[in-house]
Amino acid sequence: MNQSLYSYSLCLSLPLMLFFGFHMLFARTPEKKIFANFLLSRRLMGTALLILAANYATHLILAPRLRDLNATITMNLVTYFVCYWLFSSAMMTLLDNHYITRQRLMRHLGMWLGFSASAGVVLLGISDVRVRSWGTMALAIWLVVYGVFLSVRLLRTYARAVKMIEETHSDDIEAYIRWLSIFTYWAIGFGVSCGLLTFLPDEYVFIWILSSVPFYIYLYCCYQNYMLFHERVERAFQEEIAMLQTGTGYLEEETGDNEAPSYHQEMARRMKKWIDHEGYRKQGITLNELSLQLCTNRTYLSEYINNVYQMSYRDWITGLRIEYAKRIMQEQPQLKVQEIADLSGFLSQSHFIHSFSEKEGCSPARWRKEKPIAHTTN
Repeated sequence: MNQSLYSYSLCLSLPLMLFFGFHMLFARTPEKKIFANFLLSRRLMGTALLILAANYATHLILAPRLRDLNATITMNLVTYFVCYWLFSSAMMTLLDNHYITRQRLMRHLGMWLGFSASAGVVLLGISDVRVRSWGTMALAIWLVVYGVFLSVRLLRTYARAVKMIEETHSDDIEAYIRWLSIFTYWAIGFGVSCGLLTFLPDEYVFIWILSSVPFYIYLYCCYQNYMLFHERVERAFQEEIAMLQTGTGYLEEETGDNEAPSYHQEMARRMKKWIDHEGYRKQGITLNELSLQLCTNRTYLSEYINNVYQMSYRDWITGLRIEYAKRIMQEQPQLKVQEIADLSGFLSQSHFIHSFSEKEGCSPARWRKEKPIAHTTN
């Protein structure tokens, strides 16, 4: 093994891991109750990073890989097992305030102890080299399966959160938590790779060390950026949880498969009046707020939008805003993109440009240059 390259890679990675870990564990957050779960999540992540840093320090100071390869690989697998749970728990806490429970903690602690005991049996209780290698490989597969299980659960929770937000909020709050999904897919790839890279031949083992650097830099930057938006996302979650706890809105009227509920006609009349008065231009309007304005139940309103327009509440509101933006771009060509976004009800210019481009296939500026003649001749 190229000991110098191996040591250099550890010397590069270890300070970063220590900095990220201690910063996530002890850095201050706004002194608001709403940041409690963000702080818990970051501390869990910081703990995981410091455990990994301790693993790296052991490799750097004691160099166990030079003396006992199987013991080193087993140590890595045991470390990754507990870190996988800390990682997934930190991410889940951002989506579910009540995810960390005593029962769940004890269950996963028991699983880790069972994994550690199995690793001890493989390492100390098996003398045959070939059998020990197969046992180590089985532990690696167990670790990967455990990591994928945690990741799938996280992705499902993320998908439910996104669906809930799309059905109740007009703004693209999903954009603020999209990094959770991106990071989880990256974590799956990195976690599986760790289980495999630890078996690399000695001359290539530095790849296992260096592969962690971009992964943890991305994680750290995501947490720093998310702190700016956490309050907005958390309030959206809390609003929905409060609505569910009050039991607001249950459809009581049943109709045939092809028969529109009786309230649809009245809802259509109220909706048309609201659209004619351009109520969708109010920034941040939620499904609950709109249901109050229309003097209806938010569940009825959600059902009406989903069935009549065949889209989520957010997509429906976004479509109305984009059509309004297209209209004023023709009527008032002197307006800047930021002004158009504000007048149309978008919270930011970037959100407006992204939504417009997604729906129309081009940016607002390009649409304004290419479409006026075709539209004004109609």
